[in-house]
Amino acid sequence: MKATESGDGSSTVQLFSLERMDLDSAIRRRFEKRVYIPLPDLEARVRLLTLHLGDTPHSCTPEAIRGIAAQTDGYSGADISILTRDALFEPVRKCQRARAFKRVERVTGDGKRSFWTPCSPGEPGAVPMTLMEVPASELLSPDVEASDFEVALEKVRPSVSPGDLKSHEEFTSMFGMEG
Repeated sequence: MKATESGDGSSTVQLFSLERMDLDSAIRRRFEKRVYIPLPDLEARVRLLTLHLGDTPHSCTPEAIRGIAAQTDGYSGADISILTRDALFEPVRKCQRARAFKRVERVTGDGKRSFWTPCSPGEPGAVPMTLMEVPASELLSPDVEASDFEVALEKVRPSVSPGDLKSHEEFTSMFGMEG
């Protein structure tokens, strides 16, 4: 529940509940608006993924993001946030698991610099070492890739069940209103 006051002295009370059916009729009458907000559709999920990626370096194409969004049918906005956060940590996990790193050149504000980035041991230029042996100032973690989302999708599940959706829709048809 959240109560706010406006400058003219009036108050607004907002009640958010996942257990709609637990509200007795006296409570329901006191709330003028009971609006059901459905789970995000495909376009909204694409937008959410893009927003959550933000400025993070990634190699996900718009088509890849749309493909990831298509796999998140039934996910809430919060679920997509958790999914993206998990995918964003995957490059860090790659660095932690790495047993070999290679040198790469990058142009920075200080000019051209050399960094260590994780690689497979058989790659040309691979040097056997662990993350703990790489100087922090010389570490370049990999960009987030679409495959990082695939890994995250194996772990992050939707928090809303089809039964929950049906209950929300039934409550809305009985007591709710259009936005």
